[in-house]
Amino acid sequence: MMITGAGREFIIKDTHRGLYYEDGKLTKVLEAGRYKIPPHKQWFKELPTVECMLVDIRERELTIKGQEILTADKVAIRVSILVQFRVTDPKAAIHTVDVFEDRLYSDVQLAARRSLASMNLEEILTNRNRLSEDILSDVTESANGYGVAIRRADVKDLIFPGNLQEIMNRVLAAERQSQAQLVEARTRAEVEQIESESRAEITRRDASTDAEALRLREQAEAESLRAKVDAETQAYEQRAKAAGVLEGHPALLRLAELETLRDLAKNANARLYLDLERGRVSHDE
Repeated sequence: MMITGAGREFIIKDTHRGLYYEDGKLTKVLEAGRYKIPPHKQWFKELPTVECMLVDIRERELTIKGQEILTADKVAIRVSILVQFRVTDPKAAIHTVDVFEDRLYSDVQLAARRSLASMNLEEILTNRNRLSEDILSDVTESANGYGVAIRRADVKDLIFPGNLQEIMNRVLAAERQSQAQLVEARTRAEVEQIESESRAEITRRDASTDAEALRLREQAEAESLRAKVDAETQAYEQRAKAAGVLEGHPALLRLAELETLRDLAKNANARLYLDLERGRVSHDE
């Protein structure tokens, strides 16, 4: 927007900057504020003709629509690209190129063609970010040269030929089915592995339990045998002590014999045998 007219007042907002011209020569860049165009004459003195062009510095969008481009594998696709940009140098944007929006459109269009021509269809489908990165890398420096900074350059739409679209849908469906089968097979294999490991663990635990039970049983039997041997040993020791005592005291031995005879007398079936020659008494029940 060009502002002219001697004595005219105007306001520049924060969203714009003003290119101030005197007789067609740019003399300064005006920031936000209130300004006034001076008169053409003052005290019969001819003054410069003043004009001010407003330049929008807000972030804007530019859409490159329906560009038909051949990929590296000779597939024709139509692509739409959304570019977000803003003017950072009003002087360069107006003075370096004719219309900076048209120049930006052409630069992005050519960058997209160069990028897509180096990619095959599969790469485009699986890595759409590469196209955006290529455009930014290709255009950023040249756009800076005419005062424009590119914020983003994203693929908005990809349109394929009709028959190719059907083929790609089938391919994608087949890939999804293949992936589902692969996941199912992996899951089944993992389940079988877990079950096998569980069975092995159960078998190991059972074997460990059986071994521990056998050990405890053998230990108990050994303890029982040891206790029995100890008891018999003590009994033998007591008998040996008693025999020693009786041998040293015949009267005690005789008393023991009499107690034995007394106990036998209580049994009607008991029989006594007297050995008068040797002086022994034996009995039979």
